[in-house]
Amino acid sequence: MRKIFIAALAFLAFVGCKENQKGTEVEQNAAEVVAEGDLAFVNVDYVLAESDIFKSEGIALRDKTEKTQQKWMKKEQNLQNEMQQLAEKYQKGLITTRIAQEKEQELQKRAVSLQNAAQKEGKELEEENIVFQNRLNDLVMRAIQEINADKKYKMIMQATALLDADESLNISDAVLAKVNELYAAEKSASKK
Repeated sequence: MRKIFIAALAFLAFVGCKENQKGTEVEQNAAEVVAEGDLAFVNVDYVLAESDIFKSEGIALRDKTEKTQQKWMKKEQNLQNEMQQLAEKYQKGLITTRIAQEKEQELQKRAVSLQNAAQKEGKELEEENIVFQNRLNDLVMRAIQEINADKKYKMIMQATALLDADESLNISDAVLAKVNELYAAEKSASKK
């Protein structure tokens, strides 16, 4: 009886080892399949920041936006200073109530005009930024589609959603190169 029990344990251990080997083989096969390219990820922020389109047009647009914001902030600050000076003159009795009211109305009209002009220019800049962002996104998507035209990858993910991934799955540099190629073609086509 004891020999049968030992034989049964040996048999179960043997089967268990075979199952573990099968599990290990399946894991190795899955790893090989992934390494062959079913999955990939793209660091889109890196691609956008390093792209030729961002370096030439994006930085210029960002600088334009910042200068415009600073310009309107300075104009608003100047107007506030004028209002404060008017209030000080009135409080000191250097101008009459009628003159203070007239100047206050004039300053309020300028404030409304300034606000309207700032909003109009802000909307134009916002539209420029949206168009630029759409162009960038379109270039990235077209680059990814061209890179995966042969359906080499079953899934391409954005790197910002990843917690951990093998760097060999990163196709960001290939996407960046393709984005730059597409942008160069777009630029040369628009010059013609």
